Amino acid sequence: MAIPVLLGILFVTFAMARMLPGDPCRAVLGEHATDQICDAFMERHGLNKPIPTQFAIYLNEVAHGDFGNSLRFQRPVTELLSERLPVTVELGVYALAFAVIVGIPLGIVSAYWRNSAVDVGTMLLANTGVSMPVFWLGLMMAYTFAVLLKDTPFWLPPSGRMTSGMSLAPLYEVWNVSVEGKEGLYSILAFFSNVNTFNALVTGSWPELWDAAKHLILPATAVGTIPMSIIARMTRSSLLEVLGLDYVRTARAKGLRETAVVLKHALRNALLPVVTIVGLQLGALMGGAVLTETIFGLTGVGKTLFDSITSRDYVVVQVFTLVIAVGFVAINMLVDLSYAFLDPRIRLE
Repeated sequence: MAIPVLLGILFVTFAMARMLPGDPCRAVLGEHATDQICDAFMERHGLNKPIPTQFAIYLNEVAHGDFGNSLRFQRPVTELLSERLPVTVELGVYALAFAVIVGIPLGIVSAYWRNSAVDVGTMLLANTGVSMPVFWLGLMMAYTFAVLLKDTPFWLPPSGRMTSGMSLAPLYEVWNVSVEGKEGLYSILAFFSNVNTFNALVTGSWPELWDAAKHLILPATAVGTIPMSIIARMTRSSLLEVLGLDYVRTARAKGLRETAVVLKHALRNALLPVVTIVGLQLGALMGGAVLTETIFGLTGVGKTLFDSITSRDYVVVQVFTLVIAVGFVAINMLVDLSYAFLDPRIRLE
């Protein structure tokens, strides 16, 4: 089902991008571009052909690995993607790690002490987290940690990926790997080179690793707060449902400690819906980080996609949307496969 889903998304994105009001020529070249210049621009980029013809040409190019050049930047879209996708992936991974590491224990604690003050306080925290808009939380965190705590050890950078003056060399330069004429190898190494924390870790650049990690704390926490709250609530409700099943009562009747009953017997089965939520949240983080990237000065997929929509850069919109869709499909497939690992009954079926 992945292939028709991706084809459908590609067609809808292609059609809707061209239904947007506005002229791509004047959005790229400015309002003073003459009709002759715009006619040449539209012909050069194939935008004067009928939309079905444009779509057929585009499908043929994508099938041959040619994703085209950006109308706005006049560069191959794959180059933009190798620069900006790592920003969003890095932010999404750390935000999800924060959401899982905090959210699942909160849900377990809340279910273990059901209807107690701990349960009420935990769920109040979760409901507060899911109710705060990302842009407001991001601004408040930046103001608190970058302004109010400026002269304290708790100061954190409010924007950017690394401190000015610090940089990381591409991995192919550090490892002396020749990438001339090897576009696939270059794209892979360029992608991982732009994941700053990974680059610094594998090259042993410890000051750069700490600096890159500090720059990720605020945006990852801001964008991960809502998923954390959703995961905590889902963990609590799922675990409470499992704790009422017969095999859990049997485990208690055998004299097992309550912590063993909850963590060893009940939690594994309770994690099935939680894993689904985690997968969906990772996909949402990949495509919905526009506000967070804007607030914290991160040029990733979300911000680039938004800027490309406003500038009518159809090529970037299509490719970046397709990448996000592929990410969703791949994540959902991994979630489905993880069910068999978590629940032996599914393996038997």
